[in-house]
Amino acid sequence: MSKYSDSMAPPLDYPLLFTVLFLLGFGFIMVSSASMPIGARPPLNNPFHYVWRHLFALTLAFGAAWVCYLIPLNRWAEYGTWLFLFGISLLILVLIPGVGTTVNGATRWIRLGVLNVQTSELMKLFAVIYVSSYLVRRQVDVITTVTGFIRPMLFIGVAAALIVIQPDFGTAAVLIATVLGLLFLGGVPLIHFVILFGLVLSALVVLVLVEPYRLVRVTSFMQPFADPFNTGYQLSQALIAFGRGEWLGVGLGNGIQKQYFLPEAHTDFLLAVIGEECGLLGIAAVIGGFGFIVWRAWAIGTRAKAANELFASYTAHGIGLWLGLQAFVNAGVNTGLLPTKGITLPFMSYGSNAVIVATMAAAVLLRIDSELRRKTPVSTAAAGGRRWAHA
Repeated sequence: MSKYSDSMAPPLDYPLLFTVLFLLGFGFIMVSSASMPIGARPPLNNPFHYVWRHLFALTLAFGAAWVCYLIPLNRWAEYGTWLFLFGISLLILVLIPGVGTTVNGATRWIRLGVLNVQTSELMKLFAVIYVSSYLVRRQVDVITTVTGFIRPMLFIGVAAALIVIQPDFGTAAVLIATVLGLLFLGGVPLIHFVILFGLVLSALVVLVLVEPYRLVRVTSFMQPFADPFNTGYQLSQALIAFGRGEWLGVGLGNGIQKQYFLPEAHTDFLLAVIGEECGLLGIAAVIGGFGFIVWRAWAIGTRAKAANELFASYTAHGIGLWLGLQAFVNAGVNTGLLPTKGITLPFMSYGSNAVIVATMAAAVLLRIDSELRRKTPVSTAAAGGRRWAHA
């Protein structure tokens, strides 16, 4: 008999919820600190410009997350393909002249009143849901036939190509890596996976080589101080910020790099601002938070698989892969471990679409955990579930 009756709402995974809220709250504080000097400059002349916009994004994120949490998992599975096709249509729509909004040479947004919708962010969530539902419907084909795992990659390839055209190479790479991870978890034979991975890697290398600015980014990160005022400027300023922070930081609001030196301080390089103002302690808290979220996602996925809830299992694993990969890439870019690439830190960086979609993904993860608690006796919960059963 289940621990919780159908009429009783199961408890939330409170450690997971509080960790997400911590990252959202800490991100709001740091975005406020990092963006005030930028907002105070002409033409905005308002230090709270980005603060109010980020607060508005958080309000929308909580509303969207609540809606996502209320949707049963079987509905997500049922409409997974339609959501993906809707995402494809948005990616096409944004490239139509007069519809998409171009900022700094990139056409990634559709203006809807006070909100600019970044279609590529939505595609991350839609892709995870689509591939998870596909793996359940075509489980035998994925394992036994070549076409079984090539078919979803063709659709993902179309989505990735449309994202690259915008251009947004970083999001395309995270999307493809997440889907490859899901297909591997879905049972794709190793030889097929290696061939597919090789083809995708070759395509990414070609994309880097055909665009000079991408090649410069890939090579300049290895020696940022060799050209600190040109190709290595962003990374060298970020490393200076980390160096100034030392163990405990220079104090909230006291950072220098965000004021005149570090570009994109409130978006792509927010982690560098955290390192300067909060030191190694702040960085450890952020990394620990993301590590916990990824661990919980995989633990929930493992419990779902043990309960034979395959769609829930793949979706939880996919969300964990996506959020973990994106956080890793952002941290790698900020610290010089990876080439400079415009990609935000989930839950934390300024950017309404990224915050909203990441919070929606967390809500879906909480919904998976909630349904598992309703259906699965606590005594049979698999790895990771038993300890937090009453959390």
